[in-house]
Amino acid sequence: MTNPAPVSARRDLADAPFLVAARGGTPRHTPVWFMRQAGRSLPEYRRVREGVPMLQACLTPELVSEITLQPVRRHGVDAAILFSDIVLPLYAAGIGLDIVAGTGPVVAEPVRSAADVAALPQLDQGAVAPVAEAVRLLVGELGSTPLIGFAGAPFTLASYLVEGGPSRNHERTKALMHSDPQTWHALLEKLSETTLEFLKAQLAAGVDAIQLFDSWAGALSLRDYREFVLPHSERIFAGVAEIADVPKIHFGVGTGELLGAMRTAGADVVGVDWRVPLDDAAARLRAAVPGAGEPVVQGNLDPAVLFAGWDAVEREVRRILAEGEAAGGHIFNLGHGVLPTTDPEVLTRVVELVHTTSKQR
Repeated sequence: MTNPAPVSARRDLADAPFLVAARGGTPRHTPVWFMRQAGRSLPEYRRVREGVPMLQACLTPELVSEITLQPVRRHGVDAAILFSDIVLPLYAAGIGLDIVAGTGPVVAEPVRSAADVAALPQLDQGAVAPVAEAVRLLVGELGSTPLIGFAGAPFTLASYLVEGGPSRNHERTKALMHSDPQTWHALLEKLSETTLEFLKAQLAAGVDAIQLFDSWAGALSLRDYREFVLPHSERIFAGVAEIADVPKIHFGVGTGELLGAMRTAGADVVGVDWRVPLDDAAARLRAAVPGAGEPVVQGNLDPAVLFAGWDAVEREVRRILAEGEAAGGHIFNLGHGVLPTTDPEVLTRVVELVHTTSKQR
């Protein structure tokens, strides 16, 4: 059982466009931020990260603060997102893993049995104290810009643990899920505790919203998602709601068929990748939870469009803003993360375009 985390006094940012939109209100302009906005697309990021391994960087408060602030300074985005990695809580708990350049997270001893699950260490607040310190530093530096905390969802973390690293087909993960449901649910219960503990540390330090990344959930059928994943995501969102009244965002890649179920998990905002138009996504979300109020969506410019020239970018941004009006609220974002070779100037121009266009509506 996780330990309760004290919730800090939070900044009063009630008028911040990001938070207004996330709660279904009418902001003064459509807010915009980008997944992976702090990262390899920025030369200033590459300079400060030079020679510092990823997981070490994520546990160095001053470096986390600087990297998180970089896109706010450069682009004028409406929210910062904590610089971290979805596997960080596993690493902090003592699970042997590393992030290998060109590959991603690699697990030293994959989890394949009930005994492996039972042996998994649990995360405690002390192990992520540097993350909490980074949040406190950022709260003091960000002024009126909200800070989003985040964590990886249990299914995505389980996939890394079971496969031993990134996977295209998730065959070992799905095999465990279907052949040994008891072990599968025991694994996701443990990972739910780890995820919630990680989010509690961020919330106690003062983040203004949280995003749960279920990056690989799109590999599942709706039936499997409901049976094997949804209860554990529900537990995390419920746990967050018990300790802090902050907007909760849920995002996965290729999750068009799962959007409604992802809303029922307890999310206030559902992130949509570029495969589903936002007006269609809003209709799916509305139908999934009748009477629950108008859905709020986040997204969904294809990151590759940023390479297509400004005329194409502007056309797509305007289309997405128009489609987003079908929802109860819209936070402009990409449909996935910023690609490493993206021109930062294009991102800055997108922020300006979203702000000026949405003010005119």
